[in-house]
Amino acid sequence: MLHLDLDTFFVSCERLIDSRLQKRPLLVGGTGDRGVVAACSYETRRFGVHSGMSMKVAKRLCPEAVVIRGDSSIYTKYSHMVTEIIKERVPVFEKASIDEFYADLSGMDKFFGSYKYASELRQKIISETGLPISFGLSANKIVSKVATGEAKPNNQLRIDSGFEKSFLAPLSIRKIPSVGEKTYQILRNLGVDRVSVVQQMPLEMMISVLGVNGKTIWKRANGIDNPPLIPFHERKSISTERTFTKDTIDVVKLRTTIFAMAENLAFQLRRADKLTACIAVKIRYSDFNTYTKQIKIPYTSADHILVPAVLELFDKLYQRRLLIRLVGVKFTHIVTGNYQINLFDDTEEMLSLYNAMDTIRNKYGELSIQRAASMGAKTIGRFKNPFNGEPPVILAHRKH
Repeated sequence: MLHLDLDTFFVSCERLIDSRLQKRPLLVGGTGDRGVVAACSYETRRFGVHSGMSMKVAKRLCPEAVVIRGDSSIYTKYSHMVTEIIKERVPVFEKASIDEFYADLSGMDKFFGSYKYASELRQKIISETGLPISFGLSANKIVSKVATGEAKPNNQLRIDSGFEKSFLAPLSIRKIPSVGEKTYQILRNLGVDRVSVVQQMPLEMMISVLGVNGKTIWKRANGIDNPPLIPFHERKSISTERTFTKDTIDVVKLRTTIFAMAENLAFQLRRADKLTACIAVKIRYSDFNTYTKQIKIPYTSADHILVPAVLELFDKLYQRRLLIRLVGVKFTHIVTGNYQINLFDDTEEMLSLYNAMDTIRNKYGELSIQRAASMGAKTIGRFKNPFNGEPPVILAHRKH
């Protein structure tokens, strides 16, 4: 299994555009004092700077850093370029995020040799895009991902079959995927700081301390956890539609419904750690003629970006001024990815607002909290969610 990761992706894109930024400490994110660091160059990390940090704090830690407001359209463009190169050369691959990929190279050794093929693929990406990229190659996804981290910056590493445990053993337990700050502190309090210690622990002990996550960490520490590869498919989508009980030409009602749809779908993306790069709006008139309009956008899961874009699409699409029978909103070109790419537009207050709203929705229901502009939509419609395998449900406004 091959794991590919573009090194400090946002920073690398900015350096491609402006070569003067090479080897200089660089912060990408919101440029105001209330902004947040979306990405930082290796040169800033020795000062304690990390992504997600307040820009004000980052600039205080590294005052000589160049601060750049990010441009998500540029990063989306380069992500698509890398995706196309991989798609042309790898039969089955997973796009884990905008800058991270897995590829199944099993069987390649019979024809080319997996490591040689992976090396040529990496050089192809570097030569055609100018972006630095690292890879790890091993028998499974987890070991390959850790190997990529050890190979960085801009390098490659192969872990031969049978050597997974010995490769992982000396590493910090923080290097194991799914070990966050809280889990790390629990393990540190137990005297566990290296993977080798977990390898020597009974599985039952890890489960008793960390529950189900303890089993996952134990398996990963022993190099035997291999999550399935999720084949990349650009048309993966999430959508919702509403058929009105009575055809309507009430523009306020229509826009309120569309607003609520977009708001809810954006929440579904964030809850599943997904981003969309294409939005579509559908209208079906009373004569059953159906029209759809879509646009590609930079990867996002933010309400304040998606909702205005959806409303603008609706305004462009709704031109016949006939009674409307159905409206729908659909997000496609979905990839796994957290909220980081939106951080150039956000303040700490906005991030806190999203976290607070999503926490309430997760606890009390998807429509338990809404913006005022969407409150009139008592029923949004039929929701189709590919993330959890559940059947479509009717989303209705709830009071608490």
